[in-house]
Amino acid sequence: MKILFTACICLLAAHPAAFAQEAGLPLWEAGLVAGGVSTPAYPASSDRSSRALALPFLIYRGEVLRSDRSGIGARLAHTDDYEFDVGFSASLPASSNDVAARQNMPDLGTLLEFGPRMKVTLARPSAGSRVRLIVPVRSVLEFNSGVRGQGVAFEPELAYETRDLSDGWSLSANASLVWGDSQLNQYLYGVSPAYATAARPAYEAQSGLIASRLGLGASTQLGKDVRILGFVRYENYAGSANRNSPLFLQSSGTSYGLWLTWTLGRSEARARD
Repeated sequence: MKILFTACICLLAAHPAAFAQEAGLPLWEAGLVAGGVSTPAYPASSDRSSRALALPFLIYRGEVLRSDRSGIGARLAHTDDYEFDVGFSASLPASSNDVAARQNMPDLGTLLEFGPRMKVTLARPSAGSRVRLIVPVRSVLEFNSGVRGQGVAFEPELAYETRDLSDGWSLSANASLVWGDSQLNQYLYGVSPAYATAARPAYEAQSGLIASRLGLGASTQLGKDVRILGFVRYENYAGSANRNSPLFLQSSGTSYGLWLTWTLGRSEARARD
């Protein structure tokens, strides 16, 4: 899984299903995480990319550098209702040998996305819940026998998060739209003449919508040091700007994952917020 979630610095312990006030929590926590994730090999693929893993994790709740339950990022400014940071995300690689539509084409590498992100709290329905608008713009890097830029992604998201339900559960629900520029869409859907066949004609991708997404996540403590986290996400590709690509094979897809975290140590120092 190469660099999934940036060399194990943080991982699925920072899954968005968990929403917590950070003030008073340990400044850092470290431990182990194990689980698995399965996603489409690429949006609109009929094949899947699945991985099981066991890795160390680190949660750090600093004033600027943070790897916490909201994700990985460098927080540049924040108030109770607004936050501006530089965030990161990653996706699984896929070998073209395992993807029928991409036979004899270059493999899809691990993608690392990073860039500025604005988070705005729109409402607080209760003391333990909030509705947020999250607007990231990310540069996409591919790690596959080297590092190459693969364009820009834009994914505005509306998220509802609630914590401390019955039996200690935290839940989240989100909806988002994913756009890609022409370079990113060419990486996903383009077919150069060198790889064209009778069943896979050459295709030049255009910028535009990649997918619309709906997601659900949940987490709960199983004890002081053990937590279970999971998510499921539905994607619809019917409005894709590149649905005429020969690599566009289906109009919807699902992703899901389940992880168990075990905290082995935590600091006595406390986070400020």
